[in-house]
Amino acid sequence: MNETMKTILERRSIRRFKDKPVSEKDLELILEAARYAPSAMNQQPWHFTVVQSGELLDRINEVTKEAFASSGNPNFAARARTEGFSPFYHAPLFIIVSCDKKAIAPIHDGSLTLGSMFLAAKSLGIGSCWIHAMNFVLESEAGYELRKELQIPEGFMPVGAGAFGYAAEQNPEPAPRKKDAVTYL
Repeated sequence: MNETMKTILERRSIRRFKDKPVSEKDLELILEAARYAPSAMNQQPWHFTVVQSGELLDRINEVTKEAFASSGNPNFAARARTEGFSPFYHAPLFIIVSCDKKAIAPIHDGSLTLGSMFLAAKSLGIGSCWIHAMNFVLESEAGYELRKELQIPEGFMPVGAGAFGYAAEQNPEPAPRKKDAVTYL
């Protein structure tokens, strides 16, 4: 099996990370993979907010906890009350992807960048996990000031985020794949 297929088939979401920063070299390779993701009409409408500062990661955690607790959603509120709450699983590297709202396909374009980052990270021995909570948080009243702190460009919408770091757990076993997901004509 070639290395690309091996990486795709072995990549899993990691939710426990070592307290070790991702190297600048590896971070740049992950971002390069994102910049080369496909986009509708090659618009490349994305912006990447790279957060490595412990202080800013704590602030994201605080605002997310507040937004979850006051959301009115019982699942979010319960999660905010869990001990050691962290929407990004205490990863040392957090990348938020936002895209220009006026782009042809901003959600799809941003999602493809995250997929490319996750595969690049896996190929470098770095764990990752999709974090969708930032979409809710950054669009909430509690997240308005945080958007400014994160320097998300005006007119851009959060698409998703990724937690990255060296895994502090074994790669989980894959969930069974749906057999009836393909129609051959």
